Amino acid sequence: MNILRPSRRCGALILSAGLSAMVVLSGCSKQPEVAETVRAVRTLVVGASGGQLEREFAADVRARTESRLGFQVGGKVSHRHVELGQTVRKGQPLAQLDAQDLRLGQDAARAGVSAAEARARQSAADLKRFTELRAQGFISQAELDRHQATTDAALAALRQAQAQAGVQGNQAGYATLLADAPGVITGVELEPGQVVGAGVPVLVLAHDGPRDIVFQVPEDMGGTLRRLKGQAGGVEVRRWGTTEWTPAVVREVAAAADPQARTYQIKADVGTAPGFELGQTAAVRLRVQVGAQGSLRVPLQALVEREGRSMVWLLDGKSMTVKPVPVTAGEVVGDHVLVSAGLQPGQELVTAGVHVLSPGQKVRRYEGRIGATAQPASAAASRS
Repeated sequence: MNILRPSRRCGALILSAGLSAMVVLSGCSKQPEVAETVRAVRTLVVGASGGQLEREFAADVRARTESRLGFQVGGKVSHRHVELGQTVRKGQPLAQLDAQDLRLGQDAARAGVSAAEARARQSAADLKRFTELRAQGFISQAELDRHQATTDAALAALRQAQAQAGVQGNQAGYATLLADAPGVITGVELEPGQVVGAGVPVLVLAHDGPRDIVFQVPEDMGGTLRRLKGQAGGVEVRRWGTTEWTPAVVREVAAAADPQARTYQIKADVGTAPGFELGQTAAVRLRVQVGAQGSLRVPLQALVEREGRSMVWLLDGKSMTVKPVPVTAGEVVGDHVLVSAGLQPGQELVTAGVHVLSPGQKVRRYEGRIGATAQPASAAASRS
């Protein structure tokens, strides 16, 4: 009895047909939907006090006027009469040069004056005699004119010698450095035996009187401080170790920023308020309204540029979708920008992830740490 066995070729055909049927059946089945990715964004609720600028800076107390004193002549220092921090009065000797050469020059100038006086007297006597001879007709008028010119030259030489003697006398007096005002010595840059040149500063004198509070502000705040110049209010000063704030007035703003620190030096006037000692540390507090009235302060990273316009993304808390809103951006204060139109207090603003959003996109709040100036939107929503 013969048993029919399928050939190897027939088995391959049956396997191929089965696979084709499985492919057809799998193609007819419904594909599972891919869930849309919900992007996490950082948000904050816009507050109503965005235009108020309040900053605090470290400062020190300085004299309104500081003189860098130096000798008007050069020479070798023989004595120094003051020490650092010493209080001096006006006209008090501060330092002394070796004036021997200056005194010799003064003596030479005085001798020159004596010689010029003798020549002037001789010329005047000769002129008198020749005038009498001319009246008697013994000499010509030309001869008399020559003697008149000689006398005039002798008188001019006398005046020149007297002026030179005055200069030499002043030079000898300049060997003593005097205080030009009462105050405190805050800098000493000379020692006995040192040779100094004319005009080189060797002592710093802080004058008694009004005091300035000197501090530095970032480069972006230069314009704000210039608007406060000369105006009362907006600046307060507190001395180190005290709790009392004293009003001050911005008196001077540097014309250019420091090339290395990129900061502006500011001087605030406290007048003769008691307790402000030279070199004392102080704190300066600024409270000023910047930008237009009602401006809202928004982080710089929340703004995007679309077609030449500034925009922000607002979050709808019910649908958890975002939409772009055009705004009017104004002055930049630190890492914030003042928005004068387009936003209302209480709206929820996206501050991180703004460059990858699209209108109507679903998002979720990022439950991370929010900065001190930002109010977590999730917390605000839970409170409401």
